[in-house]
Parts: sequence; structure tokens; C-alpha cells
Amino acid sequence: MSRDICIFQSFLTPAHKAQITAAAEAAGMTPYFFTKDQFNAARDCVQHCEVLYAASPDLLRTAPATLKWYCASAAGVDAYCRDESLFANPNCLLSNSNAYGVTIAEHTVMVTLMLLRQMPAYLDAARAHRWVAPAPVRSIHGCRVTILGTGDLGGNIARRMRGMGAEKIIGLSRSGKAREAGIFDETYPISQLDRLLSDAELLVMALPNTPETVNILNRERIARLPKNAIVINVGRGSALDQAALAEALNTDRIAGAALDVVDPEPLPENDPLWDTKHLILTPHISGNLTLGYTCDRNVELFCEDLANYAAGRPLSHLVDRKRGY
Repeated sequence: MSRDICIFQSFLTPAHKAQITAAAEAAGMTPYFFTKDQFNAARDCVQHCEVLYAASPDLLRTAPATLKWYCASAAGVDAYCRDESLFANPNCLLSNSNAYGVTIAEHTVMVTLMLLRQMPAYLDAARAHRWVAPAPVRSIHGCRVTILGTGDLGGNIARRMRGMGAEKIIGLSRSGKAREAGIFDETYPISQLDRLLSDAELLVMALPNTPETVNILNRERIARLPKNAIVINVGRGSALDQAALAEALNTDRIAGAALDVVDPEPLPENDPLWDTKHLILTPHISGNLTLGYTCDRNVELFCEDLANYAAGRPLSHLVDRKRGY
């Protein structure tokens, strides 16, 4: 069996390829590069490869049992955790990329400020050629922030909220702990969510899609939020009750929301969310490989774990397929 790596990515620059080639050579391995329009060639290549670096369940499904490590360049890996048939080798390692924290955190800050500073209303007025009087605005400064998810995304969001003067930042996770110490003022297990919602001026959802997170922000929990609450979801659309959220927004029960993820995607043309008040909708664009830094970091993380893999060390971004993250 050759110690080969199949790389099936379309975002790679010549510099990225040179970086991966150097890391592969240091690991005693040989890389083969394919773009997304070269699926058949990549499928043929993966038959003799030990490692696959891609974001393609379809390509993974064609890999033989000799594949030992699948590195997903995406952050979300729920598709790979739900469907065991994707892996011919049940012991194949699965890792993901935590390269999206910066771009998703910046998106979160952007939509938060838009809602706090009444930008949707001002944009509507500008489109109607109306010069309107200033409206009262709010600030991240002095805001109480609650973040569901304390990993890479939640940590990056917390840092930026801290830098903009948030009064208190609370993190919730399955374990009740943050990936890095000192980022949150307080951390709690997700089981404490109900008692914390009444104090959440800004509720940011940065959760993976697991059975435990589905509909975690349901109708009853939305009702616990204060009237001035803003909800931001940059995790997975399955985590909240969209109908209940729309009702709360349309009746001014809460102040606003921004959804970058919905269920289903794409959102159907006749879905009520399109016409919901005080809502910013974006088509799952907060992450992706659209920011140069994200692409650079994605490759950097793969190369770091390639060195770990070659040395027999644990992968830094190993996914537990049973837990789903």
C-alpha cells in the first residue's frame, strides 16, 4: 500500500499546494491534487490512498477499507457521523477543520450591530428614498451575551464581544467547560440553559448538529427570553424552532434575530421566514471558504495534523463520530 494522500479541493492556491507537498514529504507521503470537477480521477486515486483531505461524502463513500484518515475541510461533520456506511473502514479516523472561527465571529458581530443599531430599518428607508429621523440604538458595550457552544466558534465570538465591551459573557456547552480558559466570564452545562435565558440580551447559537441540539431553542425557551433579546444562529438550523421564532419576532415578543443557517437549506421560496419582521437572513455564508485567511488556516491545520498522524500522535481535530463533533 502506497503512503499516498488524495486532496480533493478547489480552493487551493499554488502556495497551498506547495505547503501541503512539503508537509507530505516530511511525513514520508505523496500528495495527489484534484479539483471538484475531477471527481472521477480523484475516485480512482483514493483507491490507493491512506489519507483523504476533502469535503465530499460522495468521494469518501468510494474509498476502500484501506483508507485510514479522512480530514474534512468543513467544520460541520454531522453527515459523516449520521451515516456509518460512508466509511468502508469502521476505524477510519475523522477530523474536521476549526478554521472558520474568525470569519463566523466577524459575521456575528456584523449582524449584531446591524440589529442593535437599527440598520434594517434604515436600509428599508433608503430603498424607499426616505430620510428618516434617528432612532434609539443599543450597543454591544454593556450587553449581556450568552453563547451556546464554547468551542472554536463560540470562543472567537466571545473574544470579539469582550473587545467591544460586553458586560458579561456566559458560555454553555455539553461539558460545562470551554475549550480555552479565560474567554468566558462563566460557563455552564447546557442543562442550565432554562434558568439563564431570562438574562440573555444577546443569545448566540454556535452548536453542531447532534441529537442533543435539535430544537434546543424551542417555543418554551424562546418565551423565557427578555423582550429586548436578540437571537443569532450561526451553528445549525435544526437547533431552533423557526416557526416559534418567527411568531416571537412578528409579535414584538423579542427584539430581533439573524439566521445564517435554517432548516431546510435552501429555504423554500414561500417560507414565512422571508417576511418575518426584525429578521436578518443570510444563505449560510458566515463561514465557507470565501475568506483568504480561512483557506490559509484550513491548510495549516491539515498540515499540522498530518505531522501528528505521521508521528503517531493524536490528531488535534479528531472527531468522535458517536458524539457528532
